[in-house]
Amino acid sequence: MRTPRNEARTLALTADQAADGPVRRCVLSGDRVARASLIRLALGPDGSVHPDIRAKAPGRGAWIGIGRAELEQAVAKGRLRGALSRAFKSNEVRVLPDLPERIEDSLRRHALDRLGLEAKSGTLLTGSDKIEAAARSGQLHALYHAADAREDGMRKLAQGWRVGSDREGSDLKGLVLPLERTILSLALGRENVVHLGLTDRAAAKRVGDALDRWLRFIGPESSLEPCGTAPQGASALPAGAAPTAVTN
Repeated sequence: MRTPRNEARTLALTADQAADGPVRRCVLSGDRVARASLIRLALGPDGSVHPDIRAKAPGRGAWIGIGRAELEQAVAKGRLRGALSRAFKSNEVRVLPDLPERIEDSLRRHALDRLGLEAKSGTLLTGSDKIEAAARSGQLHALYHAADAREDGMRKLAQGWRVGSDREGSDLKGLVLPLERTILSLALGRENVVHLGLTDRAAAKRVGDALDRWLRFIGPESSLEPCGTAPQGASALPAGAAPTAVTN
């Protein structure tokens, strides 16, 4: 589902990103970026290129940090194959036309898997009443909504979050995911999942990182729709917070 544009995100390396972990170079843009923000491509035994979202596949790998639209152009014009041939030091590199689609599917699945893991661990809440109680008691660290969530329900939870965070009068609000409730319900194994709340700071960051990487790849037209004026990052952030953080 396509949603209104957010502000464009950049993959330019900052001091904060460099401190977050290993840095890798995008084979297409040449930018050096924190590895967690990039996508690894693995070379199969037959020379075919596959997305390696968790960066655990054996053998040689190369990293990309551009969005889907740019990648589609690079695939169509042969730029990606050329860059990977140099990176892998091999002319036996096969880039299939559906690689961008497979990357998007893998990133989306990884984000949903992350939500499922947090649900099993007890750090993710569903249901308006539970989320509102956590929000008003100051225990909420991230808030998300299904694409088909009702406006009044989102406003109610946002107000509870602001009260619990001592940020009344601010623009702190949850974000609408480009996923409808049927998909979220299936991913979490629960019925009628419309709203999601994370009550653990570390869990909120893990989910935010997974969502950010997916949404950065699919581009601003398909990324999260802000329910307020906090367009950067995968959750609504207090003023002054880093875009990739999800805690308040």
